[in-house]
Amino acid sequence: MSAIILATLNARYVHASLGLRYLAANLGELQPNAHIMEFVLGARPADVVEALLKEQPRIVGLGVYVWNAEEITRVAAMLKAVAPSVALVVGGPEVSHEFADQRIERYADYAISGWGEVSFARLCREILGGKRPPGKVIAGEQAPLDEIALPYNLYTEEDIAKRFLYVEASRGCPFKCEFCLSSLDKTAWPFNLERFLAEMRALYDRGARHFRFVDRTFNLNVSSGVRILEFFLERMDERLFLHFEVVPDHLPQRLRESIARFPKGSLQLEIGIQTFNPRVQALISRRQDDAKAAENFQWLREHSDALIHADLIAGLPEEDLESFGSGFDRLYRLRPHEIQVGILKRLRGAPVARHSEAHGMIYNPDAPYNVLATARIDFPAMQRVARFARYWEMLGNSGRFPRSLPLLLGDASGDSAFRRFMNFSDWLFEATGKTHEFALERLFELLHRYLTERLGMASEAVADALISDYSASGARGRLAFMPMGTSVGDVREKTASRTHRNSVRQARH
Repeated sequence: MSAIILATLNARYVHASLGLRYLAANLGELQPNAHIMEFVLGARPADVVEALLKEQPRIVGLGVYVWNAEEITRVAAMLKAVAPSVALVVGGPEVSHEFADQRIERYADYAISGWGEVSFARLCREILGGKRPPGKVIAGEQAPLDEIALPYNLYTEEDIAKRFLYVEASRGCPFKCEFCLSSLDKTAWPFNLERFLAEMRALYDRGARHFRFVDRTFNLNVSSGVRILEFFLERMDERLFLHFEVVPDHLPQRLRESIARFPKGSLQLEIGIQTFNPRVQALISRRQDDAKAAENFQWLREHSDALIHADLIAGLPEEDLESFGSGFDRLYRLRPHEIQVGILKRLRGAPVARHSEAHGMIYNPDAPYNVLATARIDFPAMQRVARFARYWEMLGNSGRFPRSLPLLLGDASGDSAFRRFMNFSDWLFEATGKTHEFALERLFELLHRYLTERLGMASEAVADALISDYSASGARGRLAFMPMGTSVGDVREKTASRTHRNSVRQARH
């Protein structure tokens, strides 16, 4: 039995909550009486509540985020209905701002806004001591980082073996991009580097190999960034994988030299471009040297094996469809491995809300608060962009269409990849009425139909590219446009034979 339960709904099982572990690590003498319980989106609220109450807690703390707000509110409502005496405390970005306007406010006894390590522990001591503080909202106390207990020893053996391990070498962000909650920070605060690396060493020695840094600006401090990269390079093996979010226009030579030494498959860099429109950048207080960012992309693609994941946001104030499409084309030509097309969200507390009236910003009233229309992009057009984003994830980012996608997008230097994919996106929705739940074989067949019937491409060339991609994906089914009497196995055997013949020719010459 545990007096304190810390719980949340993660997007997927592989995501382990760093926030809950920070709260548990900083409970001091209460930590032995606390227990972390993580669930996954889609879990039945009744099952979650039953599991929580099995521990007979006196306090339940729930981590609330934009992606789980609706489902965790249902958990909170049921929990208070069946166990009203349990003190329900909520925290996290979603409830740190505009709390009074949220449905979960009806059920929570307390909400901690902002940093929770110190304030949650103090609240638990008061509740367990028989004292109930007045008022619902408790301001999170921002303690010096050296006084915060690090949570990494709370990752279990199962976490290390099966899940992403989230870590942070710094907290906060010095930039003021208005769509982001981190714009409310005054600066970025680094953890003591020696202390942090000692924790990483302990995790590594326990077998951890998948580290995802949540730092908003990993490459801001070059010396610290290089030191961390070198730490992992000294321990490089075939299983190690690192993920960092980096500032796009800041990649000095010292960082480049370290990045260039990482082998293929070991390093992923998330680079937020968001928009290439200078007017929009200025409007949302985003400082970005686009030319320098492009130069860094080019260097990364030509001189490193890092996997490049780039972000672009649709629906920013003042950006129309033409401007966004131009930005997508420019980013596509920089050849990142993935382009994440996101739709602007009005996160609670984010300063972007100040543009709502002047720029006709209409947002979904429910989480995730995505923009539905702006003065520059009306609702039907925004729906098209949302479908574009979903279909791009399936085709452009899946890695399953390396030969087929160039047929769809054309010559990147002379045509608009955005326009061509938008045309396909419009056709695909008209043909199917769906944006989800496409069987892989169906997706390949639809692409074949579009390329041959709509674009008039030669059926044999299209089929050759699609079958090759389908075979390389490891799929075993049979595509409707494959020649009768052939199978994926035949294609694999033919490809292997061709590869062998080419190798023999190269050896002879």
